[in-house]
Amino acid sequence: MFEFFGHLHPVLVHLPIGILLLACFFQLISEKEKYRQLQYAIGISLFWGMVCAIASCVTGYILSNSGDYDEELVGKHQWLGIGVAVVSLVNYLLYRYRPVVSYKWVLPLVLIFMIAVTGHLGGSLTHGSDYLSASFKKIVSDTVVVKKSIPNVQEALAYTDIVQPLLQSKCYGCHGANKQKGKLRMDQTDLLMKGGKDGVVIEAGKANESEMIKRIMLEKADEHHMPPKEKPQLTEREIALLHWWIAGGASFTKKTKELQQPEKIKPVLASLQNTTTEKKEPAGIPVAPVEKGDDAVIKKLRGMGVVVVPVAANSNYLSVSFVTLPAAADKDIQLLLPLKKQLVWLKLSDTKITDVSMGVLAQCSNLTRLQLDSTGITDKGLSSVSGLSQLQMINLVATKISAAGLLLLKDLKALQSVYVYKTGIKSTDWVLLKKSFPKLRIDTGGYTVPLFETDTSLVKPPKQPEAK
Repeated sequence: MFEFFGHLHPVLVHLPIGILLLACFFQLISEKEKYRQLQYAIGISLFWGMVCAIASCVTGYILSNSGDYDEELVGKHQWLGIGVAVVSLVNYLLYRYRPVVSYKWVLPLVLIFMIAVTGHLGGSLTHGSDYLSASFKKIVSDTVVVKKSIPNVQEALAYTDIVQPLLQSKCYGCHGANKQKGKLRMDQTDLLMKGGKDGVVIEAGKANESEMIKRIMLEKADEHHMPPKEKPQLTEREIALLHWWIAGGASFTKKTKELQQPEKIKPVLASLQNTTTEKKEPAGIPVAPVEKGDDAVIKKLRGMGVVVVPVAANSNYLSVSFVTLPAAADKDIQLLLPLKKQLVWLKLSDTKITDVSMGVLAQCSNLTRLQLDSTGITDKGLSSVSGLSQLQMINLVATKISAAGLLLLKDLKALQSVYVYKTGIKSTDWVLLKKSFPKLRIDTGGYTVPLFETDTSLVKPPKQPEAK
């Protein structure tokens, strides 16, 4: 019963805010002759505002005993709320009995200030301490980065880089530092595993038996469904990632590659590398519109485990990644031909393709990003793609290409970045390559760039006299 009255606090608390603010403004402006008629409403407004403020204090105290909120923040909010009730009572009595008091405008201003601060603390308890600034932070951050990038999902920490961000966006609002609904706090690993008042929520290695997964999978209308139906819901991909992490032992230190990866989760993990694009990088998307790709071909590729996703919302251009299909060979690349107009980003890293596949890629005239690292590509294959005029980036790390092969790409005006670590390019080739590609960023990885004669003087040891 007491818990029921505590839940009335959010309803009651808005009454004193509105009524008292209105009464205070009436007090401040009724001194002018033009608004003298407002004085008839001041007394009743102050009275009911005071009553509601006291009722809010009582219900707020009951609600605070639930233990669902940060104690320090609750304490500040509670005492300021009591202060609002006391000041509103004093203000009403002074107005009701009209003693001779100078500076009658002071109490209304003090009350307005206290209501504002108390309301802010209440908002912090409900929505988080940064609920006012969060929207501004989002505006600022969106001008720089759309999402945090995961360069290599297999090397990423499963919890820190994949699971924690989705918990932060969907769960911390009710189970974070400021609010712990059901006495469950999820922003600290030890408290997450400890659980809440109903017990543990994660059974490591047993996803289907974990309370967290059970509540997520409940019907949205169910009162125990999480997140609450009025909050942003977890997507199917996010649920799959949570299920995979818990089933894999709910480790906070292991990398993705150290956890078992069923076939169903591989495309989901791989897609994390394709959804993070910094705005400072070239968009790599053609301006001209293109018709939608063949659905049957896309479905067949996805059925093989290939990740096929649009490069942007409402775009028919596609990003294709074979990262989950390392056994892919030249015959599999033939499947890309029906999508040659839509294909702009292609990742063939660590596959078994050879120069034969380059003939297919040569027909994909809209390609802007091409990753061929750790494949069987040679200079012969590179000559086939030398006509891709839209190509902006190509990754040739750990291939057999040489400087002669790279020079075949010198006529590609759009080319901006080339990655050539662990290739057949020799240190003696760099002078020629820098002259041939003056504006191209050539990433040499572990190479040591040689010094030019103009950079320094070569000092030789003195010649030793011959022994007699």
